[in-house]
Amino acid sequence: MRRIRVLFLGDVVGRQGLRALFIGLSGLIKDTRAQLIAVNGENLARGFGLTPEDKDCLFNMGVSVITSGNHIWQREEIYPVLDADPRLLRPENYPQGVFGHGSVVVEAEGVSVAFLNLQGRERMGIAVDCPFRAGAKLLSRLRKKTRCIIVDFHAEDVREKEALSFHLDGRVSAVLGTHTHVATTDERITSAGTAVITDLGMCGPMGSVIGTCPQLSIQRALTQLPIKIEVHDRPACLQGVIMEIEASTGRATVIERVFRVPEAV
Repeated sequence: MRRIRVLFLGDVVGRQGLRALFIGLSGLIKDTRAQLIAVNGENLARGFGLTPEDKDCLFNMGVSVITSGNHIWQREEIYPVLDADPRLLRPENYPQGVFGHGSVVVEAEGVSVAFLNLQGRERMGIAVDCPFRAGAKLLSRLRKKTRCIIVDFHAEDVREKEALSFHLDGRVSAVLGTHTHVATTDERITSAGTAVITDLGMCGPMGSVIGTCPQLSIQRALTQLPIKIEVHDRPACLQGVIMEIEASTGRATVIERVFRVPEAV
């Protein structure tokens, strides 16, 4: 039975995360035997947003799909790119008329794989449409094209993430959490064949506060002032998962966490 191996990496944070990808991605692809690569890129531009140049850089490295989340809107120059390049996603459950696309179908090794980007509502501070309804509604269209469907659920609340994985269980190949930048150890495959992990972690600086400078985070906590945070200038790691999915059924057969510190960083 034909299978596709998909490498999905967590939020890329700043130049540090991009540099780690530049140095380590090719070796990671070789070691995991990945045939299709996706990353969440919404924190690449100094921790907030994504520029057109960042997008091109990721695609030039061999990334096939870039997902995002609430921070994608912080760089206005990316807005027209969201319309122009279907491989760059924003969450599907934003109101109608917003720039961009929430899903895409790509092909690798003769296998079609759909990617669906959703955003949570709990503790996110943004009033988006219901991700549960939006995701289920789009699935009927995507499943006409392929059974291999991977969901990036960009959300803060663990309960909301786990609930969505149950809601979509058996209807998608994977429900992968992003946004918190903290990798979880709850990776699993359900009896219905859906791979699940609460958060992929990040491709970002080690020894940081979710990618940012610890001292600035401490000062924000002590003073309660809106101190501008900055990406921590330290070597970065790569975090995510490698999955194997049956092409004909869309059932996941493998999900393994990935952690790599590129040697040259």
